[in-house]
Amino acid sequence: MSARLSLRRRAVLGGLAALAAAPRITHAASTAPIRIGYQRYSTLILLRHLGLLEEALAPQGIPVVWSEFVAGPQLLQALAAGAIDFGQTGDAPPVFAEAAQPGGLVYIGYEPPAPRAEALLVPADSPIHALGDLRGKRIALNRASNVHWFLLEVLKKAGLSFADIHPAYLPPPSARAAFEGGQIDAWAIWDPYLSSALATHPRILTTAEGIVANREFFLASRTTATHRADVLRAVTDAIARTDQWAQNHPAEVTQILATETGLSEDVVRNAVVTRQFGYHPMDAGIIAEQQALADGFLNAHLLPAHVDVASAVWTPGAAR
Repeated sequence: MSARLSLRRRAVLGGLAALAAAPRITHAASTAPIRIGYQRYSTLILLRHLGLLEEALAPQGIPVVWSEFVAGPQLLQALAAGAIDFGQTGDAPPVFAEAAQPGGLVYIGYEPPAPRAEALLVPADSPIHALGDLRGKRIALNRASNVHWFLLEVLKKAGLSFADIHPAYLPPPSARAAFEGGQIDAWAIWDPYLSSALATHPRILTTAEGIVANREFFLASRTTATHRADVLRAVTDAIARTDQWAQNHPAEVTQILATETGLSEDVVRNAVVTRQFGYHPMDAGIIAEQQALADGFLNAHLLPAHVDVASAVWTPGAAR
């Protein structure tokens, strides 16, 4: 038995014993696969390892197909193209996706905030010591990702805007190379890339604490939400049980994510402690929070169109 299978068996048999009586869906629109998009550091990768969704859908003959993405914007591009049915991203990607293709996705639920899980880094010897020092500087970020909103609010706090900096839109691996090579002045980044980068001892100019919440959302295509509501309910139940397990088993979570990302367990452990696990369906407070984010991007002329978040929220059982 491989180490991965052994880990999965120990996790399921040990940590999930109290959750064994999980409900099954009663019927489904079809036995077509449910296609899940995930990132290597997320609740969905834990769900994949634990196998709870496969367990719930097997009696109906519904397979689960997993696809990996480097970040949320790329994942939602696949969702919009019909290549996947469901995924998990940070707060900004769905706003940009809705602005580009209105009506293509629905919000299913969210997880607790993790403001310590994203930060703005500068080199240890950088002359940048205050947020106002960012004026005129070249700052790397992944466009339309959670750190896009974070950086916008950091600049706002300093009395600056995106017009006052030189943004470098780079995915995390390229941004790290540019940062360590001295080609950029600062880097807005999230975990686990953040915890990995800290091993080279840059300086944290600021985390998101007191600036933005940094939430993750679960999203589905509107087609899936309309025609496969029973399957989505099985997905959200499996996510809720995974989060319950993860909150109580940080050591096992660390081991799984270290294996998946290829990072050391020390690095991943430092990342895991910055977040909490827990699935919640969408509510009025979160909808308002997400609407404020969308309006903030629009007012900063970074979003091409108004986005109505409330119209993109899934209500189980309601016709759409």
